[in-house]
Amino acid sequence: MDLIPRNTIAVRGLGDFLWIVHARNTGIAFSMGDGLPPWMRMVLFSLLPLALIAGILIYYFRTDETTPVQRWALAAIVGGGLGNVVDRLFRPEGVVDFVSVKFYGLLGMERWPTFNVADSAVVLGALLVAATSLLAPGPGTPVRDKDGGSAG
Repeated sequence: MDLIPRNTIAVRGLGDFLWIVHARNTGIAFSMGDGLPPWMRMVLFSLLPLALIAGILIYYFRTDETTPVQRWALAAIVGGGLGNVVDRLFRPEGVVDFVSVKFYGLLGMERWPTFNVADSAVVLGALLVAATSLLAPGPGTPVRDKDGGSAG
């Protein structure tokens, strides 16, 4: 059985748009912090995320102010965050990233930095929380019934 060497393209899909690769990331997003000492990476990239996840879980279980969509988005953030922390703790050579998509030169990048499913869950969950928070009616906004009159 042949093993695919690291950073070798394993599968190309949808033309040149999607590549499935094998990359290790000892940093965080965009490999930031890759050059930090290992003990500092462990503190910053494992303990800090665990504290943030704990905060999100406390908020999740103690508030009734979130919509069902926001609760699912928070669950995606927690799940993705835990996935990356577990990957980081059990793979000292770095988190496995494997999805590479073409970015067509936007922001000066031909390809978006390689990422994984956990990264996607965190980013999409955060975007969904932000979008629903911005679009949600604020406190004290009158609720209207289906005929346009005030229901409360």
